[in-house]
Amino acid sequence: MWIADQWKDYEVLDTSGGEKLERWGDYLLVRPDPQVIWNTPKDLPGWRKMNGHYYRSSKGGGEWEFFDLPKQWEIAYKDLRFNLKPFSFKHTGLFPEQAVNWDWFSDKIKNAGRPVKVLNLFAYTGGATLAAAAAGAAVTHVDASKGMVNWAKENAKSSGLEAAPIRWLVDDCMKFVEREIRRGNHYDGIIMDPPSYGRGPKGEIWKIEDSIYDFIKLCTQILSDAPLFFLVNSYTTGLAPAVLTYMLSTELKRFGGHVDSQEIGLPVTKTGLVLPCGASGRWEK
Repeated sequence: MWIADQWKDYEVLDTSGGEKLERWGDYLLVRPDPQVIWNTPKDLPGWRKMNGHYYRSSKGGGEWEFFDLPKQWEIAYKDLRFNLKPFSFKHTGLFPEQAVNWDWFSDKIKNAGRPVKVLNLFAYTGGATLAAAAAGAAVTHVDASKGMVNWAKENAKSSGLEAAPIRWLVDDCMKFVEREIRRGNHYDGIIMDPPSYGRGPKGEIWKIEDSIYDFIKLCTQILSDAPLFFLVNSYTTGLAPAVLTYMLSTELKRFGGHVDSQEIGLPVTKTGLVLPCGASGRWEK
C-alpha cells in the first residue's frame, strides 16, 4: 500500500461507525466513509467537538451541520496551498491521499532532465495539476465542471502558480483526447482520476467499469515517443489494483517500462493503522 504520510495540515484522527474524524488545518470534520465498517469507542474529544459533521441520509445524499466553521479556509501540502469549502456530497475539494501520487510523479518530472508536458484528466480542483506544475511541467488541466476548474485556478493562485504554464479547459475528457489525437498533440505524462459515474457538460454519461479500459487505450495514442509516466486512480471497489495493473500492462507494453498498482491510504493517528482510500495504477518508463 502507498501511504500519504507526509501531511502536516491534515490527519485522520480516528475512524469508527462508518465515519472518520479528520483535522483539516485548525478545524475538525466528521464525514462518512464506506470503508469504516468497524465500531470502536469514539473516545477522542473531537468526536464531540467537531466543526462540521456530514450526515448521510437513508434516502440518498445527506447534509452538513456546521459548528463555527468558516465558509472557506486554506491548508498546505509542502509548497502547495489549497482552498477548502465543504460542499454537497460530503466533499471538501481535496483528496489528501493523492499526495502520495503527487510526490511520485513530481520526482519523475524533476529528474527528467528535459521539458515535460503533462495531461491531467478529470482534474477536479487541481491537486495533481499544481504538483506537476510546481515540479516544472507544462500542464493541461481538463474537467467537465466549470466550477471545479475555477476552484483549481484559485488553488493555483494561492500556491503562487498563477503564472505557471497551465492550460485550464472545461471539456469532456474523452472528446478532448479524441481531438488531441486528430491534432497530433502528445504528452510525456498522463494522470486520470475518473469518477465512478458522471456526466459531461452536454450530458455525456461516464460509467467507469464500461469506459475505463477503452479510455486508457485511447490515451496511449497521445503519449510522446519517450513518455515518463501514466497514472490511473480508482475509488471504485470493483477495480482492484490487479485490474489496473492488467489494463496498463496490456496497453503500455509497447513502451516497455514497469507497472505497479496498490491501494492508497492515510494513516490513522489514534490506532497507528491505515485507512484504505482507493487504488492507483502506475506505469513508469
